[in-house]
Amino acid sequence: MQANPTMVYASPPARPASRASSTAIPRKVVAATVIGNALEFYDFVTYAFFAVYIGKAFFPASTPLGSLLLSLAVFGVGFVSRPLGGVLIGAYADRAGRKPAMLLTIGLMTVGTLGLALTPSYDSIGLAAPIIVVLCRLIQGLALGGEVGPSSAFLIESAPAHQRGLYGSWQLASQGAAGFVAGTVGMALTSSLSPAELQAWGWRVPFAVGLLLIPLAIYLRRAMPETLEQGPVMSSGGVTPTVGSHRRLIVLCILAVLGGTVSTYVGNYMTTYAITTLKFAPTVAMAATVVGGLSTVVFSLLGGWLSDRFGRRPVMLLPRVLAALLSYPAFLFLVDQKTPAALFGVTILLGALTALSGAASLVAIPELFPRRIRAIGMSIAYAVGVALFGGTTQFVVTWLIGATGNPASPALYVMATSLIAAVAMYLLPEGRNRALEG
Repeated sequence: MQANPTMVYASPPARPASRASSTAIPRKVVAATVIGNALEFYDFVTYAFFAVYIGKAFFPASTPLGSLLLSLAVFGVGFVSRPLGGVLIGAYADRAGRKPAMLLTIGLMTVGTLGLALTPSYDSIGLAAPIIVVLCRLIQGLALGGEVGPSSAFLIESAPAHQRGLYGSWQLASQGAAGFVAGTVGMALTSSLSPAELQAWGWRVPFAVGLLLIPLAIYLRRAMPETLEQGPVMSSGGVTPTVGSHRRLIVLCILAVLGGTVSTYVGNYMTTYAITTLKFAPTVAMAATVVGGLSTVVFSLLGGWLSDRFGRRPVMLLPRVLAALLSYPAFLFLVDQKTPAALFGVTILLGALTALSGAASLVAIPELFPRRIRAIGMSIAYAVGVALFGGTTQFVVTWLIGATGNPASPALYVMATSLIAAVAMYLLPEGRNRALEG
């Protein structure tokens, strides 16, 4: 007989703390998760920051817009393989452990990033160049799709029960750190190299920097303990937990991820948007990325802390509703002013709202799944939501600007997706006081 799909919403009975939560996990071990996660996101999003230069190197077209759209389409290719990575590596993490899964993802990311850094341009090897770039993006997407589930599960399983929000918020904070570092590297390059040098070889430098740091991340992760307890596990209802029995929850989680995903990738697009639409100097555009990354780090941790005090649902919901209401006025202000201060202010505002809501969301989702499907449940919800909407965001907003002639049109997409996400967040159960289900 099919398991009751709503069984997940019943609060599990009190039980002794698990081995992972009863034993103190050194903070340096948590740091290993965060550093590795940040590095993988750094390697993935660096492509977005240098999309203008990558487009000209690998995707020649009759117009600059055409070249940029092709480059952004390949950025989206990296999201196609994320659900597959989420399913395969998430299932592996629930069977073999969080640690081996996270070592696997960082190995795959290394391969993809190495290919991007070393592939010759279209002028050198012709059609082989864009084909290799597409394959590298697919490998990167596979890695990142499998990273979020195991690392999120590890963070909340490592945390004291009253600090799961704060610990879990490092998942999103590490992504902000990746944006901060990528933007800082970009600023250094755009301020010290000429446009011709950036186009010729400068855009490859950030990928090389990421490769140099990968051995450190692997070393730290090899020293991590395992938080997945071994042995047969049953849910509180005496039924072996399966993904299928939690499909309603997964759909809600995908929709909850939607709003933050679109807002995040609109934020990542700010560098390209500032250069191509607002005509800012590349150094100023990269500075917006630095500001946005730092804002994400600070407000993610604040969001996690607030969710421990007031619950996951209000911290998810209120900033997402504010993002829906304020995005369009903020973009209109930016387009009207076209000053660095306006660019930085809008970036901080939207980044802060996204981080507050997103941090609580990325804690709430894995909390609601039983341990034996926690990594795959989180992976599917996150990877599918990001693949469907994150990979297309930059292409969609670039197309919207070209089709409507309205430089504030990216905000319309943020508004619509934020409202959908807010409804899903309202329907998700509150997980702050739940014992993690075994």
